[in-house]
Amino acid sequence: MNILKLAYKNIIHNPLNLILSIILFGLGIGLINFLFLFNSQLKTKFDSNLAEIDLVIGAKGSPLQMILSSMYHIDNPTGNIKIGEAKAFLNPKHPLIKAAVPLSLGDSYKSYRIVGSTDSLMSFYGAELESGKVYAKDFEVTIGRAVADDTGLKIGDKFTSSHGFNDDKDLAHEDAAFKVVGILKGAGNVIDQLIITNPSTVWNVHDHETEVKVIEEEDSHDGHDHDEDNEEHDHAAHQNSSAPFARTNSELLQYPDKEITSILIKYKSRTNFQSLSMPRAINENTDMQAASPAIEINRLYSMIGIGREMIKWLAFLIAFISAVSIFIVLYKSMRERKYELALIRVMGGSRSDLFQLITLEGMIMTGIGFLVGFILSHLGMEIIANSLQSSYKYSFSGFYFMQFEVILFIISLLIGIIASLIPAIKAARTDIHSTLTERG
Repeated sequence: MNILKLAYKNIIHNPLNLILSIILFGLGIGLINFLFLFNSQLKTKFDSNLAEIDLVIGAKGSPLQMILSSMYHIDNPTGNIKIGEAKAFLNPKHPLIKAAVPLSLGDSYKSYRIVGSTDSLMSFYGAELESGKVYAKDFEVTIGRAVADDTGLKIGDKFTSSHGFNDDKDLAHEDAAFKVVGILKGAGNVIDQLIITNPSTVWNVHDHETEVKVIEEEDSHDGHDHDEDNEEHDHAAHQNSSAPFARTNSELLQYPDKEITSILIKYKSRTNFQSLSMPRAINENTDMQAASPAIEINRLYSMIGIGREMIKWLAFLIAFISAVSIFIVLYKSMRERKYELALIRVMGGSRSDLFQLITLEGMIMTGIGFLVGFILSHLGMEIIANSLQSSYKYSFSGFYFMQFEVILFIISLLIGIIASLIPAIKAARTDIHSTLTERG
């Protein structure tokens, strides 16, 4: 007697009950799995972009907004600060600071942010060149792998920026043409989504005091030897810029009246008392604010967590209701099939066979329910991923699989066993004589 085959035929005998139970269980499992898929990928993205940064310094405002704009580039900056105000933290000889990277934000291209910074920004995120070079003059840019893939920009291409994250031609800086000189390898973090240049380029774009046609003239010289005239072009570019090129913090400190958006800081020691008290000192004694990325991101997790917990408990409730539904279906089926079960005993089936039969029916129902939920959760994640990619340029995927899903599958089968336990025990205790007598 093939118990598995018999169990399968029994559960498809009542297709409406089967479909209802599977849909309910699938929805519960699907919601639970979707939450874990989303949370796992979100945490991975956020943690990878922390880049061991201990502190962010910027203009007064929302600390979380400053972190999201400066480190995750998914919000607008809180404002700008003067280099003169922040010179102590940009000083390469600061006794507590291991590294400080200034950021100048404001413009974007096709919703990808243009960041004015020093070379250190790329080392913060472990970025390496794939082709071309690191920007060496005003209005030259090095772009992340995701920017190149999505926009189609290549070495030598030129483009104009838009103010903020708006990809609006009316807000475009038509007089400021950027030139791609390098493309970074994919690093799997936020650097992939950035267009990086030097701070003076960002200043020049917004001051409207630059003549960027120098770059266009370089490309229009047919047969011109660029290598022989690099010094001449550098001089011309600087002549046409409102602020000289700066690639290090020491060079940046020469322009105290210029503005930057924020500073990313790594401490020499995270256990030093003076380092730990630095944020409070900045917030209380300066016109700037300092925020710890780890603290602010944990605060964000807690805010998201309220809605997440509600959805999770809703999913558990649906899964519980579906388990009750499976129990009712199996119990009702067992009562209706008492004569059939008695015949199985007459034909040589043992009490153990009947117990296994009902238990298998429960496991098959929850197994199919898990499969439905598994497909729904990954399909939903893929749909959401496309929306997140379009809105925030962060790559999520429905083709992301976790070890937790194996555990969830085992739990689903256990739920099937538990839901079928009472019907299975009653089936195993079926009295052959009385059942056949009643039937007769």
